[in-house]
Amino acid sequence: MEKLIEKSNKSIQSVHYPYQRNVIGKISWNWRMNGIIGARGTGKTTLLLQKLQQFKKGGHEVLYVRLDDLYFADHRVYDLADAFRKNGGEYLFMDEVHKYAGWARELKNIYDSIPELKLVFSGSSIIELTKQDADLSRRALIYELTGLSFREYLLMDDIISLPVYPLNEIISDHEETATVIVKQIPVLKHFSTYLKNGFYPYFLEPERDYLTTLEQIIQTVMETDLRFIENFDIAQSRKMLTLLKVIASSAPFKPNISKISQKTGLHRQTVLQYFQYLEKARMIKLVNQPERFISRLQKPDKIFLDNPNLFYALNPEMLNTGNLRETFALNQLCANHEVFLHEKADFLVDNKFIIEIGGKNKDTRQVRGFDNSFVFMDDIEIGHHNRIPLWLLGFLY
Repeated sequence: MEKLIEKSNKSIQSVHYPYQRNVIGKISWNWRMNGIIGARGTGKTTLLLQKLQQFKKGGHEVLYVRLDDLYFADHRVYDLADAFRKNGGEYLFMDEVHKYAGWARELKNIYDSIPELKLVFSGSSIIELTKQDADLSRRALIYELTGLSFREYLLMDDIISLPVYPLNEIISDHEETATVIVKQIPVLKHFSTYLKNGFYPYFLEPERDYLTTLEQIIQTVMETDLRFIENFDIAQSRKMLTLLKVIASSAPFKPNISKISQKTGLHRQTVLQYFQYLEKARMIKLVNQPERFISRLQKPDKIFLDNPNLFYALNPEMLNTGNLRETFALNQLCANHEVFLHEKADFLVDNKFIIEIGGKNKDTRQVRGFDNSFVFMDDIEIGHHNRIPLWLLGFLY
């Protein structure tokens, strides 16, 4: 265990980011078991290590381990937790849990047998807790770490620190809010940069090439992470990547499953199933009409890439401004809101707000006659009435 402690201390000391994600303040750290899931590259490990820096008092009260460490090839997590607690351990943080066979059962046993120990585990968004052999949903509080909002990007890149604005405040006070912000920064310039390389925190490491890193992340998700999904055939990972690139060439779009099947060489039902897998990996987003339940055997009403940065990594030759706008809006809204397609406009949010997305010359005809209808426009700094700057949706979290 000494080597694990040494690795843990080095990892904790290595984190020097001055800013923390908002979610860190929402997690009930005094609860006995918390789970943090999210897409690869969104900063789960950094968040864990930042919190352990706060908990560490100088002794052996904290321990950070990756469950894909070679140590666990011939050691059980339960035995480590038991020994750690007997030596004064208080906080055991476990990363990459989905890469350890039987992880849920062992965490359940630790929770039930070692009540003095506080557990935090982190893993891929592909994890389905209710499908594990030990259901942790009644024991663990689960949080998802999304990519950075536009607001968080501005903060972490040392541009400006601004508060979160809830959607109802953005709608009601957007002129005043936008005026305050644009007096301080060239917001459209920064927004353009964010759409290309601001969703994942890799821009904080200037020695990395952002888009090359993102391409590597996508490759790793396809070739490594997806194999932890129950019943996924890893031999199909190349076809999964082909499917993702086909989606990127058209998204957002209403899918024609037969044509996609022909392009990818995948059976129709396999295409529908792989849509679900790609959404779990936070590569795409499936959006439907309200009050419509979609099973794995039914096609979604519309498919989007998960976030705008993915366009630059997957389809840089065919960038479409309108697609980037809609993808950004959906991504930011979905962090805290329920979003459906709307029959006339782009989105219905929380069954209340009707939202259309467009450029600065977009008119309001599509939403005319609907209550609570708004047009979020790109390329404008300040809006008027129900015309609202698109970039303000980046302040929702």
